[in-house]
Amino acid sequence: MSREPLVEAEALQSALLAEAGFVHAFFTRRGGVSASPWDSLNLAVSTGDAAEAVGENLARVARKLGVPPGRVYFLSQVHGVEARVLSGEEDREAVIRAQGDITLSRVAGVACGVRSADCAPVLIADRRSGAVAAVHSGWRGTVARAVPAGVRALRELAGAEATLCASVGPHIEACCFEVGEDVAKDLAGCSPLGEAAVIRREGERPRVDLRAVVRAQLEEAGVAAEAIDDVRGCTVCDEARFFSYRRQGARSGRLLSAIVVRGAGG
Repeated sequence: MSREPLVEAEALQSALLAEAGFVHAFFTRRGGVSASPWDSLNLAVSTGDAAEAVGENLARVARKLGVPPGRVYFLSQVHGVEARVLSGEEDREAVIRAQGDITLSRVAGVACGVRSADCAPVLIADRRSGAVAAVHSGWRGTVARAVPAGVRALRELAGAEATLCASVGPHIEACCFEVGEDVAKDLAGCSPLGEAAVIRREGERPRVDLRAVVRAQLEEAGVAAEAIDDVRGCTVCDEARFFSYRRQGARSGRLLSAIVVRGAGG
């Protein structure tokens, strides 16, 4: 009896991170086994999906990243700035239960990840040591300055000679990120862009360019503009490729973005 070929987890790539030799992925929702409404590459049981399906999805993303499933790490995210340094020896389930929004490591073969469903995933790497960090930066995390906290933590881990590059993945883009005046004010105040990050049209609520704010925070933290790239996609607009909390509500699946520590000589 013939078997159907295994569907590969679909992922988007950063040309900049790939050129620097880092295995990484901004996974889409395609290529998994979860049933609707989590179809199909959902990485969260907490939204109601079956544990068996999420486990198979984990195996597929691990295969894509070239690491064992037990070395694909992410935290219980709380829209803050807490970071977890990983050795690869931790119990993965214990790490998932721990709260935080930044994972980082300098141990080759460890995959540092974050999950999202509109928030911005940011993958950061040190070209010299091979150390990496993954940051979850939704609007609350962006106001709390999660990305600068991730840059700072990675520099502390990698050393003074760190040469960082970063990629900002798919999230809710300015076309769909309509907010109240209070949120617009908070986001305008958390980067050098100021009010330039806020798009105002007569008769409409303000919209914010979260990508521009995150990029500005990276540059303010010392990452060179030419060492930052964008992997674009609006999670709200593109239902075929992405989960979206704003579009689907609490039962939305969760996308995974992850980067693997590269050996120093890689």
